Formats: sequence, C-alpha cells, structure tokens
Amino acid sequence: MAEKHITRLLVVSHVIHYKWNNAFYAYNPYAREIEIWADLFPRVIIAAPLRNERPPSDCRPFGRTNIEVSEQLEHGGNTWYDKIFRTLSLPFLLIGLANAMSKADAIQVRCPGNLGLLGALLAPLFSPYRIAKYAGQWNGYEGEANSYRWQRDILQSKWWNAPVLVYGEWPNQPTHIKPFFTSIMNHEQIERAKGACVGKRKHIPLRILFVGRLSRSKNVHVLIESLGNLYRKEVPVHAHIIGIGPELIKLQERTAELSLPEDKIAFLGGMNFEDILPEYEWADVLVLVSETEGWPKVIAEAMAFGLICIGSNRGLVPQILADGRGLVIEPGDENALSCLLMDICLGKVDFSSISKKASQWAHGYSLDCLRRAIRDVLIHEWHLTDSDLEDSHEGKDRRPALGR
Repeated sequence: MAEKHITRLLVVSHVIHYKWNNAFYAYNPYAREIEIWADLFPRVIIAAPLRNERPPSDCRPFGRTNIEVSEQLEHGGNTWYDKIFRTLSLPFLLIGLANAMSKADAIQVRCPGNLGLLGALLAPLFSPYRIAKYAGQWNGYEGEANSYRWQRDILQSKWWNAPVLVYGEWPNQPTHIKPFFTSIMNHEQIERAKGACVGKRKHIPLRILFVGRLSRSKNVHVLIESLGNLYRKEVPVHAHIIGIGPELIKLQERTAELSLPEDKIAFLGGMNFEDILPEYEWADVLVLVSETEGWPKVIAEAMAFGLICIGSNRGLVPQILADGRGLVIEPGDENALSCLLMDICLGKVDFSSISKKASQWAHGYSLDCLRRAIRDVLIHEWHLTDSDLEDSHEGKDRRPALGR
C-alpha cells in the first residue's frame, strides 16, 4: 500500500446510514459488502446520508473499526417539494462531495442513485483510482427513472473510463464494464447451506418464502393473490413473508379479505440475516417476482439452501435460474405463479433435480469469493501488486461461470 499511497477509499453512496450508540449502521447486505472493502483499505470513508436515530430492524452495525461516514445531504421523493429541494440543494451536494473526494486516494461510486450520478460526474476530476458499482438492472427496463439511464450513459463513456461492476454479462459493452456478482454468505454459512441440502425433500403443506422489502415493485401482492387462488382450490400451502416496507398494511388487509388463515400466511417483519437462515432451512420454495432486479441476493441465498426459486423474467434473473436451476414468470402474472406453485405441490415439477442444480451453482458465490474477485479487479485495473492491498480474509473458493 505504501508504494501507491492508496490508504483512503471514499465510497459515494445514496444508502441511508444511521448512527446509534456510537456505531454506524446500514442495510444488512450493503453493510457486509462494505466490510469487504474495509478489509482491503486501511480507511473507508462513506459519503452518504446519515441519520442520528435507531436504525430499522433490517440494518446492522458495521463490523469493522476503520469505517466512518461523511454526512451528505439526504434528499429523495417525487413530490414538488422534493424536486425543489433537490434543485436548491445541488450546490451544497457538489461542494460536500468535492470536499470528500479531495481527501481521498481512491473513489468508489455506487449507482443508481442521486449521489451516484453526481459522484460519477465528479470522481474523474479527483482520482485515477476509481471504480463504480451499478447495483440495478444494467440492461434497463420500461418505466425506469431517466437518471438511471443517465448514470449508465456516464459510466459507459470515456469520461468515466474506469472499471464498472455490473450484474451479469451484456452484449456490446465497453471493455471497462465488468460482469460481477454479490453475496452476503460467508464460508461457514455456505457450509450450513450445504448441510441443509442433504436429503432435502419438499413438504406438504408446501412451504413458501418471500424475503425482501415490502414495496409495490417487489410484487408481494401477486404472491398473496396466488396464495388466495391456491387456498380456494384447497391446495395445502404455508407461507412466511419476511420484510418491512410501505405495502405491509395493504398486504395484511388483502390477506384478511381473501380469508387466508393467519396460521398459514405469516408476516414475520424485518429480520437480521442470521435469523433468516433458519427460514431458508424451513422453506421449499422462494418467490421473488419483482418488476426489476439487479443481482437478487435472496435468490442466490435460497438456491444455496436448495430451494426452488420462482423469479421474474427481468434483468439477470433468467440467467441465474437458467439450465434447470429455477423457474421464471412474467412479474405480474398471478395465474402463472399459482400454476407453478400447484405443480410443485402436486409433484409435477422435479423438485430434487432443480434443488440440486440450484445449490451446486449457488455454493460458488460466497463472501470469500466476492472478496477475492474485488481484489483481483483492483489489482488488474489499477495496476497494483499483491502487497498494495492488504487482505486478511483470503478467498477459499472460486466462483463458477454465471451462465452454465
């Protein structure tokens, strides 16, 4: 590290952070990934919104002492007030980011997000050591925000001209666009998942799981309607819905309207990742039929535990679930979802075959693999040597090819 003096990594992120009891918190999967970067650099400074309040239940404290947060203005929303505030606050955001970048040796910009857009424009002015991660759907989708397209255009351009980590392999991309993946499962958790796959068989009633934010775009209401269809046809199912979000009350009300028994359809709220692992062991099927997805971590996690995953035919999901590793439908098609769940329950789907293929593929995507992959990219793209990055958590496995 001394030779190139890359000691301070600045991460530009729109993710809301929390300071509580003298610790910084953030959304669990994001926090685990940031910890990997903190293993590679002596100091990690995150330029992001910061709230001094108790964090939500799906957040966790950073497990590294070399992570700090440089507070940036928080703004979002789609009301006229939000838009006016964004416009008026733009100079302050630019000054705040420029000040943080001027003190950094290397810069990581996380997109898509408002701060990511500004970060992608500013970072080339401050450091040759920069990298971006685009955590959304790289091939775009109908109805996406214009700012998402702008960010992809900037990151593909000669202005950025630095590595961009994207989910999946897409045609006709510049050479600095790098197919990548993500994970929040460590080696021990992967071993636990392997143990859960031994002799795995589906249950009757069929055990169905959803894990994620309860927002409209996640289409949890499609799952609820499908469960109602199955209940009316007396198909035995039992569902656990894990997560918090703005759709919770509507989903609970719709569940009551459909007369779905509370002991069969359970809303379990937000959970820490460690508490979700027993749910993966319990379940037979994971349903995540979102309108759009980048790299859906919950699908990869569920696959590792041998679940049959039903996803939407959007973004990278069809590649992940290809070759008999899972099933895909149109995101809003509740009848198709009902039919697939019924076929699984009635044995018309080869549960064992899909479970085995899914788990074998997913076991190659651990935090250890992710750490090694990030390290390899930095060494190659920034022309570093092994001694320039200090990695105390050497990867134990190599990731498999994404497609086959």
